[in-house]
Amino acid sequence: MGENTITKVALVDDHRLFRKGMLELINEFPGFTVAWEAENGKEFTQNIMPQNLPDLVLLDISMPVMDGFETAQWMEQRYPDIKILALSMHNDDETIMKMLRSGVNGYVLKNADPSELQAALNAIVKEGSYYSNRVTEILVKNFNKKKEVKVELSEREIEFLKLACTELPYKSFSPILKVHPRVVEAIRENLFRKLQVLTRVGLVLYAIKHSIFKVE
Repeated sequence: MGENTITKVALVDDHRLFRKGMLELINEFPGFTVAWEAENGKEFTQNIMPQNLPDLVLLDISMPVMDGFETAQWMEQRYPDIKILALSMHNDDETIMKMLRSGVNGYVLKNADPSELQAALNAIVKEGSYYSNRVTEILVKNFNKKKEVKVELSEREIEFLKLACTELPYKSFSPILKVHPRVVEAIRENLFRKLQVLTRVGLVLYAIKHSIFKVE
């Protein structure tokens, strides 16, 4: 997205007053506008069409009819390029990991400060993901629990992992690796599968643990 592009947000939450407050808040953030709303996953999936696709979905987890888990999985299968930021009151490991496995790109608690929400939205647009300290802590804990994954990595995959350990956004990898942006996406998804990780944090942890990237 260009510097002046407005990011269209779809807001999916079953509490009308909460939606109203979120709508007003997000519309105040530079570069963002709430394009439309839905009160549950079913209403959202029934109304999403090629002519009204959002760039980003702010998705509540606990909703009647069709919850956030089902909605995120539905989106992952049909519109994988649309980013999802999960919203929840749940701070437990199981809920957060289940939501990450459903394909969301970030996770924010409903009692977070507006500044964190804004930072999360900006990070997802620029970097493709947002993980708070709490989510990172859970990912590290789950990574350390897992059995060792034996994989063979190509030189390009190793270079990708080294870049993943920097602050560069994924979109900057393409000219460095001298490949098309879609190839960058393919390498990333293949590494997620190979290394059995869900996020960039997982890639970084693997790279550090296996001395592909050394922390100075």
